[in-house]
Amino acid sequence: MIFNRELLRKYFIMGSQNCHRDPNAVLEEALAAGITTFQFREKGTGSLSGEKKLQLGRELRERCRAHDVPFFINDDIELAEELEVDGIHVGQDDMPVKEVRTRFSDKIIGLSISTQEELDRSPLELVDYIGVGPIFTTSTKEDSKQTVGLEWIHTIRAQFPDIPIVAIGGIQTENAHSAIEAGADGVSFITAVTEADDIKEAADKL
Repeated sequence: MIFNRELLRKYFIMGSQNCHRDPNAVLEEALAAGITTFQFREKGTGSLSGEKKLQLGRELRERCRAHDVPFFINDDIELAEELEVDGIHVGQDDMPVKEVRTRFSDKIIGLSISTQEELDRSPLELVDYIGVGPIFTTSTKEDSKQTVGLEWIHTIRAQFPDIPIVAIGGIQTENAHSAIEAGADGVSFITAVTEADDIKEAADKL
C-alpha cells in the first residue's frame, strides 16, 4: 500500500482489552463512521495471546479490507507477517527501525517519538510517519511516558516541516482539533471511540 499522509487523519487504535463489547462490532462501527487507518494493539492487562490474538487479528483485518482501510499492527513483528498487515508502528524500545524496514520494505512504518533526544537519534528517512506524544494525559497505555503537550508538535514541525505527524496520547473529541491546529496531520485515539455512546458522532468530532 502506498502511504498518503491523509491516512493519518483519523487513526484508530484498539485491542480487545479496550472494549466493553465485541471488538468486531466496535471496529465495524468505526469503519462506517470514517476512520482512515486502524492499528491493532492487543497489549496490556486483559489482552489476548496466542491463537485467540491471531484469530481476532484476522477478523479485524478482514473488516478493514472490506472497507479499504489500512490495517496496522503495534510492534508485534511476527504477527505482522501472519496477518499480512499494511503497516507497522514501533516505539523506541521495540525492534530498531532499520531492521523493521529491512524485513518489511513494502510496508508503511511509523515510529513514536517523545523527546528531542529520541528525535535526534531516530532514522527519520526510514519511516513514513512519526507518532508524536503523549500530547495529553492518557490512562490507556500502562507504560505511558510524560506528557509533552502541543508544543512538542510545534517543535517537530519547525525542525521537519514536511514529515507526516500523527498526534498520540489522550486525544478526545474535545481536544483533537487543537492537535491538528498545532501542525499534526492527524490524531490517534482509543477511548474516544471505544467508550463513545455514539461512535459516528465521536468520529465526526475527531
